Amino acid sequence: MDRKNKDFSGASKNDLDFLQDNQNFYDFKNADDYEYKIKKGLSKEIVEEISKRKNEPDWLLQIRLKALETYFKLDLPQWGPDLSELDMDNISTYVKPKTESKSSWEDVPEDIKNTFTKLGIPKAEHQYLAGVGAQYDSEVVYHSIKEDMLKRGVIYTDIDTAVKEYPELVKEYFSKCVPLSEHKFISLHYAVFSGGSFVYVPKGVKLEMPLQSYFRLNSPESGQFEHTLIIVDEGASLHFIEGCSAPKYSKVNLHAGCVELFVKDNAEMKFSTIENWSKNMLNLNTKKAIVGNNAKLDWVSGSFGSKISMLYPMSILQGDNSSTEYVGISFAGSGQNLDTGFKVLHIGKNTTSNVVSKSISKSGGVATYRSIVNILPSAINAKCSVNCDGLMLDSISKSDTIPVNKIACNDITFSHEAKVGKISEEAIYYLMTRGLTEQDAKAVIVRGFASPISKSFPLEYAVEMNRLIDLELEEAKND
Repeated sequence: MDRKNKDFSGASKNDLDFLQDNQNFYDFKNADDYEYKIKKGLSKEIVEEISKRKNEPDWLLQIRLKALETYFKLDLPQWGPDLSELDMDNISTYVKPKTESKSSWEDVPEDIKNTFTKLGIPKAEHQYLAGVGAQYDSEVVYHSIKEDMLKRGVIYTDIDTAVKEYPELVKEYFSKCVPLSEHKFISLHYAVFSGGSFVYVPKGVKLEMPLQSYFRLNSPESGQFEHTLIIVDEGASLHFIEGCSAPKYSKVNLHAGCVELFVKDNAEMKFSTIENWSKNMLNLNTKKAIVGNNAKLDWVSGSFGSKISMLYPMSILQGDNSSTEYVGISFAGSGQNLDTGFKVLHIGKNTTSNVVSKSISKSGGVATYRSIVNILPSAINAKCSVNCDGLMLDSISKSDTIPVNKIACNDITFSHEAKVGKISEEAIYYLMTRGLTEQDAKAVIVRGFASPISKSFPLEYAVEMNRLIDLELEEAKND
């Protein structure tokens, strides 16, 4: 490797020059041109229309209607960021692009194909992925899986196709990990969900290459409500990567997706996410997993963009000797309130959880780590370690750590460490004496702070995460 043209983040000098010249790299948009966009608001008629257009079975419609009824009964959260600006009367919950799902990029409409080409999805599929799904607004427009994966019995398709082709399998697991009454926005999700991915990895099948789904919201004053359902059967393994982005508009957009993961006995799974939503987005996502005996689930999360985020992935360590790890970072800039964290429930014996969370705030941004660790009496010999760090780049930003630890078993090992502080002026001064500008010195410190997270991503996605950090720092310089 030619290290003369590389920084330690893995991004080349040309990459960084490109980003500095293209601060709106993720902010490009297409015309709001669609086949159908449902009227704004939320009602029984709207929910029934979505289900009708998808030609869904009655059991799924009944889930939607029950969820809608629950949504109207539940209140907004009384904690966390202020969500009062969200007005569902001004949000369209379903936008169908002018295409059906394709299995060849050549068949995808030119404007949509160009969007995903700019985001690097076709290139990634060719180089290091076993399969790709691409969603544009409310529908999946492209889905493909390598032939050898199909021969091994792997199912990877969009959720609508799965409902039609694997109805019993979907019915067995759908909404069984995340119940529709868990909170107001998961009820909203189940009422109007559209798109998303379905994955089934058969017993003993170990996927050497990742699968990836990418979600792009283009239409203004709309919502995206994809549902991802993944079953990794006994002794199998999977790495699933999720990417998200949207252009910026002057009015609120909403993302309220759902991820349900089932990691069966002796199985392993890694779920990686890089979110770069536009800064008019309210990101109210829900992710949860049930982990079986001797099974392992790792979460890796990078949260960038969005005006408000409320995102707390959860692992239920149901099986004996099960384990989970969460490694996450968030970066809150001007006008942003990113409320993120992790939840874990220890049920089985000899369970292990490890949490490493880092947040960065700048230009008056608010970054909050919020967690729940719940160790039940049955979780004998459980081990849990939580480490969360917050870094503020100026005196007007804010960083909070709000952990809740519920321990109902004596025979456990538990540790929690939290550190919140400003960027070190001494460190900046030292680096400047070595020839760096103040901005470059801050960048070195921030990338070093984020390094444990970026190392948890595959190389290509670690580079993307570092690009996003560079973009945030460049914006801070211009604020």
